Amino acid sequence: MSLTIHSKNSLAARSGIDGTGRMDATKTTLEAADIAVVLKALPQRYPFLMVDRIRDMRGDEFAIGIKNVTVNEPQFLGHFPGNPVFPGVLLIEGMAQTAGALCVLSQLGGDRPQRVYFLTIDKAKFRKPVVPGDTIEFHMTKIARKRTMWWFRGEAKVDGQIVCEAEVGAMVAEVRDGG
Repeated sequence: MSLTIHSKNSLAARSGIDGTGRMDATKTTLEAADIAVVLKALPQRYPFLMVDRIRDMRGDEFAIGIKNVTVNEPQFLGHFPGNPVFPGVLLIEGMAQTAGALCVLSQLGGDRPQRVYFLTIDKAKFRKPVVPGDTIEFHMTKIARKRTMWWFRGEAKVDGQIVCEAEVGAMVAEVRDGG
């Protein structure tokens, strides 16, 4: 897997490649993932991809996913005409995608492609509406991990204010032949 990542370490660490041309997970510390890396980590695509980039990554412990909300997104055609509001369920999906990408990217070096499956949503609360022009930050903090399952606490923020919060669970599985 060839990834563009951002790291505080050397150029070799940033590329994630050791002298033999193989991935060297011991030298790689992901701190941010641009859209190209997010697309390699997640199966979702437009219009259902809810994360434009990820920053402040710390292993599988914490990350902030970024979503720039624009008026031309298809959900605003019906939610709500003349008064566009970003759907709450998509805020939860953005949290889950940020957590899922964090799970996959923290496991760099694996030879097999991985897929993330949503397990649980708990304690979801919606605080304020999100509208076109807002930038959503999905702050995801690991609560627990058991084998291939992770649980995260998430806060979606706009301009530093919580607009949504929830706890989500995810499971990582290897992709079988055929997808």
